[in-house]
Amino acid sequence: MRKKNRICFIVSVIVAVFLTAGIIEKRECRAVEKIAGLQEELAQEVFRFHVRANSDSEEDQTLKLKVKDAVITYMKRALPDSDSAKETKDWARKHQKELIREAKRVIRSEGYDYSVQIKIGPCKFPDKTYGDITFPAGTYEALEILIGSASGRNWWCVLYPNLCFVDAVNAVVPKEGKIELQNVLTEEEYEMVSAYTEFKMKWFFFGK
Repeated sequence: MRKKNRICFIVSVIVAVFLTAGIIEKRECRAVEKIAGLQEELAQEVFRFHVRANSDSEEDQTLKLKVKDAVITYMKRALPDSDSAKETKDWARKHQKELIREAKRVIRSEGYDYSVQIKIGPCKFPDKTYGDITFPAGTYEALEILIGSASGRNWWCVLYPNLCFVDAVNAVVPKEGKIELQNVLTEEEYEMVSAYTEFKMKWFFFGK
């Protein structure tokens, strides 16, 4: 009798484990699907910025940041106030020569002779945090600046709404950019990017 009870207990535990695993897998899939759907919607509302260094050497990484700072400063001065990601993207497309010229100016002034390429279009990004804002991994429209062989580590930010920060030490996202981001996103999308970890946990445990 005891042996039979022990067998029944073991079988019950195994069944419970499989049921729990199935529930967890289902919840995880549901959370992933929800975040993927919101990422696709989010991608329609933002225009990102991507700078790739020539290499991972300290000198090339420092140069990358100087190019980034100069291009962002130039765009703040030259780019008119935009009301959408599309307007910012269109402006960048029309002013590629000026952006390349600004990047090359910095590169030459630092004593290098690297080439500069610009690409505007879809680009894959990993999960990326800007200050207290996190964008989930996925494909986004972006302005890419490729320095030299472009085989070094990247630098990312968001051009529209403006979440770029020149102060890399403090990594403070402009308040105006966060307000603008909140205005162009739905409440749920903004919750996802402003509290990403909590958002994933909520969808995993509660499905909402």
